[in-house]
Amino acid sequence: MALLQISEPGQSPDPHQRRIAVGIDLGTTHSLVAAVRNGVAECLADDEGRVLLPSVVRYLENNGRQIGHAAQAAQAQDPANTIASVKRFMGRGLADIADRDKLPYDFIGATEGALSSTGMLSLRTRAGEKSPVEVSAEILATLRYRAEDTFGDDLYGAVITVPAYFDDAQRQATKDAAQLAGIQVLRLINEPTAAAIAYGLDNASEGVYAVYDLGGGTFDISILRLTRGVFEVIATGGDSALGGDDYDRALADWMLQSRGLQASTPADKAAIQIAARAAKEALSATENIASEVHLTVATARFDVQRSDFEGATADLTARTLSAVRKALRDAKLGKDEIKGVVMVGGSTRMPQVLRAVAQFFGTEPLTNLNPDEVVALGAAIQANQLAGNDPGGDLLLLDVIPLSLGIETMGGLVERIVPRNETIPSAKAQDFTTYKDGQTALALHVVQGERDLVADCRSLARFELRGIPPMAAGAARIRVTFTVDADGLLSVSAKEQGSGVEARIDVKPSYGLSDAQIAQMLQDSFSTAEQDMKARAWTEAKVDAQRMLMATQSALDADGQLLQAQERTQIEALMAALRETAASSQEAVAIEAATDALAKGTENFAAQRMNNGIRKALAGKNVETI
Repeated sequence: MALLQISEPGQSPDPHQRRIAVGIDLGTTHSLVAAVRNGVAECLADDEGRVLLPSVVRYLENNGRQIGHAAQAAQAQDPANTIASVKRFMGRGLADIADRDKLPYDFIGATEGALSSTGMLSLRTRAGEKSPVEVSAEILATLRYRAEDTFGDDLYGAVITVPAYFDDAQRQATKDAAQLAGIQVLRLINEPTAAAIAYGLDNASEGVYAVYDLGGGTFDISILRLTRGVFEVIATGGDSALGGDDYDRALADWMLQSRGLQASTPADKAAIQIAARAAKEALSATENIASEVHLTVATARFDVQRSDFEGATADLTARTLSAVRKALRDAKLGKDEIKGVVMVGGSTRMPQVLRAVAQFFGTEPLTNLNPDEVVALGAAIQANQLAGNDPGGDLLLLDVIPLSLGIETMGGLVERIVPRNETIPSAKAQDFTTYKDGQTALALHVVQGERDLVADCRSLARFELRGIPPMAAGAARIRVTFTVDADGLLSVSAKEQGSGVEARIDVKPSYGLSDAQIAQMLQDSFSTAEQDMKARAWTEAKVDAQRMLMATQSALDADGQLLQAQERTQIEALMAALRETAASSQEAVAIEAATDALAKGTENFAAQRMNNGIRKALAGKNVETI
């Protein structure tokens, strides 16, 4: 007799069957992998019991490489071939790396080398040209092997964390690196959200929380509202080029200046950077530290006080608090409305950072979890749920996009379709129409930014919708749909509703926004709001005027014989006046007035055309049979 295997609804028929899913924190200075084991999230260690994997890759002769601790140990001896902090280069072009003269790498721009088509910078090593995606894939693959060795089974998938302020290009580069490492990405989630999960805020009392995340290379601030197990990110901000590396560099510059020295060679730059990092870490526990650095010209000894370090880096700490203020303004909240502050990232161990955050919010931040591990732990909890290992989990994440997305319309204007801080995943649609009679194709230009003019925003992608049936201007109905998935990645489709012709594109920009561009976009959207409104009104008035002129001329060509000579002369005079006003006036009101005058001047003509059309339609018909 055949037996049926009975299982509870929502549970696996085999109670021991489990998919191996992990959370990965791909960090600037360190990376790590975590998983839920026996119902508890924990970080996975290597063969020597070390949880943290330095995010460093060294390329050797004959395609050899060292990853992690061995590579980090050789950083001073072989700086040009030992790539550290590669996360800062993900999705970036050469012009985006402002401090590249202080780095020991041989950068290659997008116009050089085999990788020129990607638009992303690359680095020249003895093993050849390497993109940041390839270097990151080496780190991710090492973490994947660690997880598979731990469980003795293949990895099903991973949740990978990214800074909340990573733009579309940086997120796509992270997914590409995971694919290159043979990892299925279950989801990209923002690092602050992962930290909130790890802290168990879903089990905490409802309210608004701030997550202050200062890592090795990036800073994020997220304002989250917790309601019945739902994490809703209501505002986010930060700087994807501000982190512990910058504190190291500022201290290194201070050390050299205090002795009147310079780091002129790649080896000197690496040596002073390593010494500065060691001093920074020591000064978190002590008031002063003595450091000795072997430079090309001499061996230098430095005595560094904690006050010296804090003075050299005060502006960096101030920059993080400036981003916090902006995020609170976006959330329309005061700092006294924040219920708790979660500290994330190894750089938050610095006493001046803890002190500044406590003074700003007026409350001691939460620091009871290891700041290096908290993001990976949260990602592991989310991965376990997405893999189906926790069917009873009721955690819901609602992240947001950092910058508005829209499309170019006539006159170089931006029609914003997905606004900044919109919850994702999200799908929004808007209807557009054609500009000219008989138009059979439409060029669509997707842009990102907060300004009203395309010239002031960043271009993401272009594509065309072809095969539109010829119709009168304005008759076609084209629905443009923007879809932002749970990873924050964008796809755009356009469909002509009558004929059903459709085109779509997955937006994969060649490289990301610079940090200055991100900050400038947000600042400009406020400081130039009045100017943008005037420019938009003027452009819209000109577009309306051109459409009115084209429609009137088309009507004259078709039915001009219906008019008396004097009537036609009056209409042509109004058309000439509108053309002159549109060409010379800088005021939208004047153009609108001339357009209205032409519209009123052609009302009688429009009525005659309608009557004539009705007469033609009824010619030869019996009224009783209609």
